[in-house]
Amino acid sequence: MSGRGGIDLSVGAIVSLAGMVFGFCVGVWGLPLLTSVAVCLAVGTLLGAVNGFLTAYVRVPPLIATLATYYAYSSIALVSNDNAPISNRPVQDLSGLARPVELGGLFVPRQVFTILLPCVVLVWLVVNRATYGRKLYAVGTNDVAATFASLSVPRVRFTAYAGAGLLAGIVAVVTVAQFASARPDAGTVGNGMTLPAITIAVLGGVAIQGGVGTVGGVVVAALLVTWLNAGLLLAFEGSEGSQYQLLALGVVLVLSALLNAFTLRRYGRLS
Repeated sequence: MSGRGGIDLSVGAIVSLAGMVFGFCVGVWGLPLLTSVAVCLAVGTLLGAVNGFLTAYVRVPPLIATLATYYAYSSIALVSNDNAPISNRPVQDLSGLARPVELGGLFVPRQVFTILLPCVVLVWLVVNRATYGRKLYAVGTNDVAATFASLSVPRVRFTAYAGAGLLAGIVAVVTVAQFASARPDAGTVGNGMTLPAITIAVLGGVAIQGGVGTVGGVVVAALLVTWLNAGLLLAFEGSEGSQYQLLALGVVLVLSALLNAFTLRRYGRLS
């Protein structure tokens, strides 16, 4: 079977640019919080839609299209405020959105309940219970067969990238609240968000070729990668832990890809 999976290398840059827009809305333009959040989500969706248009309708390979927008979005985020973060009092007051709550003696970030869990439930419903989810799996498995089945393959791909941009916009809101600052490099500094995102997807059982993957697997993989990064920071003194994070993510990504390919071949999903 032939299929053409997609990839998005621009998620970290979308988080940076959407976060800067959120910072401008709250800290510079003085817009209400809900309006600022709506603008941030709209910007993230628009940036993802640009990726979708390039890949679905212009038919630029996803790797090239999203790498190009990664550079473009990162540059716009940096020059938007002269490479300086927005960290005035209104933005700093957003830290209350990410204040931990006590649960059974444990302190859990507030956004786990207000944002993460609702997003997981919503994405699970879309992927597993909505018609669009079946179309998405069909296009990822075999876009040629999906075309013969009268599915609008470009529309499905476009919507997938726009949805990825929407989720990146949500991450931008959380990031700004968590750090009480809108940073132009929030999604690209250090290890960035692209490698962890790809590692989590592959570790969670998402097939690189497309058509295979579950929301539950991705959630479990996200927890594992988060614990891995935190464990490395605790295991080493100073900045050594952050230096080994990239190596650890690379090793996990390679091993996950090998296991992913072996599993697909074992069950006859690859030719």
